[in-house]
Amino acid sequence: MNSTTKSHLNELLKFIQGQLDARELKRAIAVKLALEEYSYHQIQSILNVSVGFISKWKKAFLSQGIEGLLLAHKGATPLLNQQQKPTVIEWLKQKDFWDVKALYSYILSNYQITFKSQKSYYNLFKEAGISWKKSQKKNPKKEPEKVKEKKRNKREVIRLERKN
Repeated sequence: MNSTTKSHLNELLKFIQGQLDARELKRAIAVKLALEEYSYHQIQSILNVSVGFISKWKKAFLSQGIEGLLLAHKGATPLLNQQQKPTVIEWLKQKDFWDVKALYSYILSNYQITFKSQKSYYNLFKEAGISWKKSQKKNPKKEPEKVKEKKRNKREVIRLERKN
């Protein structure tokens, strides 16, 4: 074993001892075993990985060092930046009545941003300390006319479905 391989093994051993992510750990162990001259088939049976897995991560380690074994995905960048988000949350806290459409309009008109998922809007409510229940204006059951209208609409839909 030459000195380069020994230094690579020492580097890998330090990384393995401090590693918490199982995927990165498996990569490092596969490379370590390959550098210790285990056959790829032995490593494959020990770690339950493919020969391609071993080859890929060994090549990545030899060209990039430990950085080559790290997870590359860092997550998406948020649409609202660090100054905009607190401003939106403060705007929500100042309102007497909350609704997703109003929040959507506010963000679109002020920042030209539209979230792909409604969950992003609900998360802003949550961060502002506003629950979905709290955001409703009034309990609709306490407004008999609205309840009657909703029942009428349901009956209409059922009747139309039966015709078809």
